[in-house]
Amino acid sequence: MKKKVVVNDAMQSRYIYYLQEPSGKNFDSEFKPELTPKEMLELGVFGGKYMTDCHNEFPKSWFNKAKLSAKGKNPELNYFGIDASLPLSEWQRKGWIYEADPRGWFQWYCRYYMGRRILEEDKRQIKRWKAIVRHKGAIKKNCEKYDLNCRRKQRQALLHWAYDSREF
Repeated sequence: MKKKVVVNDAMQSRYIYYLQEPSGKNFDSEFKPELTPKEMLELGVFGGKYMTDCHNEFPKSWFNKAKLSAKGKNPELNYFGIDASLPLSEWQRKGWIYEADPRGWFQWYCRYYMGRRILEEDKRQIKRWKAIVRHKGAIKKNCEKYDLNCRRKQRQALLHWAYDSREF
């Protein structure tokens, strides 16, 4: 039987979805994230603001060492200490936000990781995830290996998309 999840947070009220796969398992063969949502939150992503009101939806362990900011976006909490995000309003303007995931890609990833599947939306988000890898090539081309001070904004952006930019 599929597990029912009911979401009540600052951006959604009584949103319901079902977990169809085991947590962290059975991903699309083209989707191979290098970081879990828990690892991303611990490293520092989205200025710590992204998941401050989602503690009831996701495992408590995700938040044990998460770098979060209840007072608003704080780029100093990001792993690379730099702002690498467009505002949500810009994502909305560009049509990148799926109605069921009003926070964007990372919310989709967290729910996908937990086991939610929405075939067409999953395909769209995986396509977007794959397109971001181009930044990995730019870093490799322009930076000495493991020089984490080189192209910090691109490295932080890659972390936001579950690519571990500390590893190259």
